[in-house]
Amino acid sequence: MQPRALMILGPTASGKTALALTLARKLPVEIISVDSALIYRGMDIGSAKPTREELALCPHHLIDIREIDESYSAADFRTDALRLIDEIHARGRFPLIVGGTMLYAKALREGIDELPSADPGVRATVLKEGKTFGWPAMHEKLAEVDPVTAARLAVNDSQRISRALEIYRQTGRAISDYQKGEAQPDPTIVTVGLVPGDRAHLHRVIGGRFDAMVASGLLDEVENLMKSPRFIRESPAMRCVGYRQAVDYLLGECTREAFLDRAKAATRQLAKRQMTWLRSMKAVTVFDPYAEEAGALAGKLMQLTDAERG
Repeated sequence: MQPRALMILGPTASGKTALALTLARKLPVEIISVDSALIYRGMDIGSAKPTREELALCPHHLIDIREIDESYSAADFRTDALRLIDEIHARGRFPLIVGGTMLYAKALREGIDELPSADPGVRATVLKEGKTFGWPAMHEKLAEVDPVTAARLAVNDSQRISRALEIYRQTGRAISDYQKGEAQPDPTIVTVGLVPGDRAHLHRVIGGRFDAMVASGLLDEVENLMKSPRFIRESPAMRCVGYRQAVDYLLGECTREAFLDRAKAATRQLAKRQMTWLRSMKAVTVFDPYAEEAGALAGKLMQLTDAERG
């Protein structure tokens, strides 16, 4: 079966962008971003958004498509990605899907459950309660009405706890009731996982990259976002790793040293979760990005997908 797309997934700082751009220099590809931070306008430094020169190498999609107070769901991503895959093929090019938001990737590969649309009023109430009582307390509330979902969520996973409570309050049904049976991945989307074997090296790269972001003006970027009338502290955009900790620091809630330590720790935790997701996914070919040069990896991926014929 001829692949329709190549998906490159991996934790933050694993070299996904470098590999994708190496492929873009060799093949007629267009890149579809699988990143829940790159969608937001004005969030450039902290999201490691591709530079203007990198974006010019080939067409990129699903970058800068939302303001920071706007929502974008896994279902939205799936709809957009499927449309783009068809459009890219119609132009005689090959879709390269790249990023680290595993929930989006899962939605594209396996489909997604049909959930009720969000009710802004219910969402606002849940977020207000979360701010007042704390997310561990909200997690306890969720456990009372949907123990299945609560059991698989961390007590501070505000985004997923709030969504599960919204569903229950809107419908009287647990979000787990909407879950389908175990889905199979789409065989026409070839998936590659970049999983660094040297965890210590990954952590060093994460730390160095975050220091470079700060040196490049991350705090100024966040300060400008906070001045925007669209700024909402509890929005999905501002819960992104690095941004959340920067907001805390700029509001005087922690020291600069604590900000740096917390942001780097949160990024390491994000990378760990991303790799856990990858290991749980079926039909994923895994490479160690630190063991091979991007050019050598690109050659293997071209053979894996026959993308050069796209």
